[in-house]
Amino acid sequence: MLVYGLKSCDTCRKALKSLPEASFVDVRDKGVPAEVVSRAIADFGHELVNKRSTTWRNLSEEERASDVVALIASHPTVMKRPLIVNGDQMHLGWSDEVRAALGVG
Repeated sequence: MLVYGLKSCDTCRKALKSLPEASFVDVRDKGVPAEVVSRAIADFGHELVNKRSTTWRNLSEEERASDVVALIASHPTVMKRPLIVNGDQMHLGWSDEVRAALGVG
């Protein structure tokens, strides 16, 4: 299991604490592989972009209109987090539904 997020994100830290077997990928340091982003877009669409983030608010209109894969490649902190990859399943965020799907409380 891989958890993509930010080491400074409280929600990501909560997820990691509940998922001790998971490996963590800090998107600020390592980015997110394009194939993972593409798969996440197929699953979550534009929900993958956190439009409430400071990063999003600081983007130009031209950057906001760019391809989502390219946007996340150049600004990985604009991605909603955590993005959890568990085999062939993906989960976005740390909602009650995600926790239930992963079997954690």
